[in-house]
Amino acid sequence: MFIQTESTPNPATLKFLPGQTVLESGTADFPSAEGAAASPLAQRVFAVKGVVGVFLGSDFVTITKDDTADWDHVKPAVLGAIMEHFQSGDPVMAGEAEASSGHAEHHGEDGEIVGQIKELLDTRVRPAVAQDGGDITFHGFERGVVYLHMQGACAGCPSSTLTLKMGIENLLRHYIPEVTEVRPVAV
Repeated sequence: MFIQTESTPNPATLKFLPGQTVLESGTADFPSAEGAAASPLAQRVFAVKGVVGVFLGSDFVTITKDDTADWDHVKPAVLGAIMEHFQSGDPVMAGEAEASSGHAEHHGEDGEIVGQIKELLDTRVRPAVAQDGGDITFHGFERGVVYLHMQGACAGCPSSTLTLKMGIENLLRHYIPEVTEVRPVAV
């Protein structure tokens, strides 16, 4: 098994490509080891000293290290953990645990606008962000403000504010005049 790695715009995060499907659909975000019980793969990776976040996509695993750890030490151990997991035959997600499809539900009078927002996010934003090892999902819409949740390489990325304001906000405002602003949320 050959696992490729790619850098991301976030210097604390690397994208690992195992050359096979990681999740059949959706994504799974584990911003801490405490929440990783749903994924044997995430648990294995969190056992590596210095790992503070694991994000699973369709064909990639994004790993975030703490600021004191050095990639020269963390990367080989993470590669070993990922390889060991896929060779073990264990599932990526345990039992009934499922990956998230992403977007939060929205109920209310803005349903048509929210549908347009989700459509633009799914077709224009999420594929590009996945290339960088992350995901951005809809969290809410209220009084012209779109609330988005950033995951994987996007969470804590130095360029995430620029991506939100200059990229996503401008895109949504261009196509949907009711959108006035985009803000990040922490879940």
